[in-house]
Amino acid sequence: MDCYTANWNPLGDSAFYRKYELYSMDWDLKEELRDCLVAAAPYGGPIALLRNPWRKEKAASVRPVLEIYSASGMPLASLMWKSGPVVSLGWSAEEELLCVQEDGVVLVYGLHGDFRRHFSMGNEVLQNRVLDARIFHTELGSGVAILTGAHRFTLSANVSDLKLRRMPEVPGLQSAPSCWTTLCRDRVAHILLAVGPDLYLLDHATCSPVTLPGLAPGVSSFLQMAVSFTSRHLALFTDTGYIWMGTASFKEKLCEFNCNIRAPPKQMVWCSRPRSKERAVVVAWERRLMVVGDTPESIQFVLDEDSYLVPELDGVRIFSRTTHEFLHEVPVASEEIFKIASMAPGALLLEAQKEYEKESQKADEYLREIQELGQLPQAVQQCIEAAGHEHWPDMQKSLLRAASFGKCFLDRFPPDSFVRMCQDLRILNAIRDYHIGIPLTYSQYKQLTIQVLLDRLVLRRLYPLAIQICEYLRLPEVQGVSRILAHWACYKVQQKDVSDEDVARAINQKLGDTPGVSYSDIAARAYGCGRTELAIKLLEYEPRSGEQVPLLLKMKRSKLALSKAIESGDTDLGEQGLGEGRVGVPGLSMGQDWTPPSTLSFHSVHGAAAPEE
Repeated sequence: MDCYTANWNPLGDSAFYRKYELYSMDWDLKEELRDCLVAAAPYGGPIALLRNPWRKEKAASVRPVLEIYSASGMPLASLMWKSGPVVSLGWSAEEELLCVQEDGVVLVYGLHGDFRRHFSMGNEVLQNRVLDARIFHTELGSGVAILTGAHRFTLSANVSDLKLRRMPEVPGLQSAPSCWTTLCRDRVAHILLAVGPDLYLLDHATCSPVTLPGLAPGVSSFLQMAVSFTSRHLALFTDTGYIWMGTASFKEKLCEFNCNIRAPPKQMVWCSRPRSKERAVVVAWERRLMVVGDTPESIQFVLDEDSYLVPELDGVRIFSRTTHEFLHEVPVASEEIFKIASMAPGALLLEAQKEYEKESQKADEYLREIQELGQLPQAVQQCIEAAGHEHWPDMQKSLLRAASFGKCFLDRFPPDSFVRMCQDLRILNAIRDYHIGIPLTYSQYKQLTIQVLLDRLVLRRLYPLAIQICEYLRLPEVQGVSRILAHWACYKVQQKDVSDEDVARAINQKLGDTPGVSYSDIAARAYGCGRTELAIKLLEYEPRSGEQVPLLLKMKRSKLALSKAIESGDTDLGEQGLGEGRVGVPGLSMGQDWTPPSTLSFHSVHGAAAPEE
C-alpha cells in the first residue's frame, strides 16, 4: 500500500490529490497543440482539433483540417475545412461540435464529421465580426456567447432553441476585455468581464459593477477567469500573481493564493468533486502545472510538452501529444483504506483478506479486531465504495475480494450494493478500453446515467457493445436492445454503397419481429435519405397498415397505398387511399364524384355488394 500512495500529493492537512495515466495517446499529431484550436467534451468525451487555424501564418494554399478523436486518440473523423475562419470550437451536451466562425455563423457537426446544421449569431456580427466566443452549458442546454468587434456581447442560452440576446453595453469599453466568461445564476446566463481593475456582470437588461470581497489591494487587471463545473464557484487570476477563489454569487471569499508568478496562465480550471474536502484550482503555464487551494502550499507538476486541461465533475483531464491523464482529489473511502498506517475498518479488512490468501493466522487477528469494534459492515461498505473509484481492474478486484471476504462473516448484509458495483465496474472497464475511449469515472457514470451512456455508444456506432450492456443489465427491450437496433437500422439505410436489397435483407434478418421497433420509422429515414425503393422494401416488413399507407402516400405511391389499405380492411385507411388516388386519375378532379371499380371496391372486402357504376 505504501507503493500505491506514491503518486498521492497532500494539499493542506485534509486532502490528497493524485494524477494517473488514462491512455498513451497514439494519434500522431503533426503539430503542437498550441498551434491548433482545441475542444474536448466533458464526461470522457471526444477531442476536436482544427489544424492550421488562420491565426497561424501558413501558405494561403494550405487548407485547415478539422479532426475528431476519441479520448484515447482513436480517429473518428477528418475533413478539410472549406468554410470561413473559425474563432472557437466547443462541444454541446449532445456531443455535437459547434464551430463559431468570424462572420458569426455557427456550423454544427456530428461526432463523425457529418454536417448537421448551421445558424447565425445575428446581423450585427456581419459588420463587426467575432473576436472571441465561448460554448457553455446550463440547465437549459448548451449555449454560445460571442464578443464582437464593436465590443458588444451576444448570447443564446440554448442552441437547440435559438433565442439571441444582445447584452447591454459596458460603459467606457474601448477595447476587448482582458478576460471574460459566462455564469449561470438562477437559470439565467450572464457575462462576467474584466476591464482593467474593474469587473462587470451583464444580464439581459443591465450592466452591474462587481466587487470581490477580500480581494488583495494593488490589482490593476485580471488575466484569467474560471467557473467551476457546477457553476457555484469562481476563480480569478490577477496581474499581481494572486488567485482569488470564492462563490459565483460574489458574496463569499473562500481563499486567496499567491502563486508568485505574474505571467498570464494558458488555462485555469477548477478541480473538485462532490463533497470535496479541499476545493482546488489547477493553473497551467507553458511547462508548469500548479494545484492551489485554501492552504499555504501548492502541488506542482512539470509539463514536458504542450498540454490541454478539461474540467470534469470530479477532477481534470490533462492531455498532450503523448499522454492523457486524470487529476483528482483522492476519494474519502480510498484515502481511509490506503493511507499509510491507516487503522480504518476497510484497511484492516483488506489486510485480513490478503493474509487469508497467504493462509496466515494474521487474517483472524485483523478480522477479530474489526468485529470487536462492530465495524465489519462499515469495512465491507468502504471496500465496495473504494473499488468504484479505482481505475485499474487489479485494484478493483482486490477491494471487491476483500468486501466479499468480509460479507461471509455477516448474517444480514444486503447484497445489492456489492452486485451493483460489480455490474457498474464491468461496464466502466469495457468503455474505458483503448478502442472505445470513454474514460468515465464512477461519479461521472452515475451522474450521466446508463441511458445517456447507451446513447453515446450509439453515437459512436458501437452497437454491439451497447446491446451487450443492455442484455447484461437486463434492461426492458423497448429501452434497451430494441431502441439500439432501431438506431442501427437507421444508420444502415444511410450506407449508399450497399444495394437496397442487401440493406433491407440485413435489417430484416437482424430485427425480425423485435418488439418496439417500427419498420415504418426506418423506412421514413430511408426516404429522407433519397432511397425511395429501399423505403418501399422496408415497409413490406411493417405489420401495421396504418403505418404503411401514410408513408406510401407521402412517397407518391398511391396505387400501392390503396392496395395496402384494401388488404388491411380498415375503412378510414381505404378512404384516405382513395382520396389521394383521385389525384392520379386523368380527367378527374378532387371535386368530382368517383366510384372505384368493383375489383378495387373497399366495401367488397367485407362481403358487401359492390357499388353500382
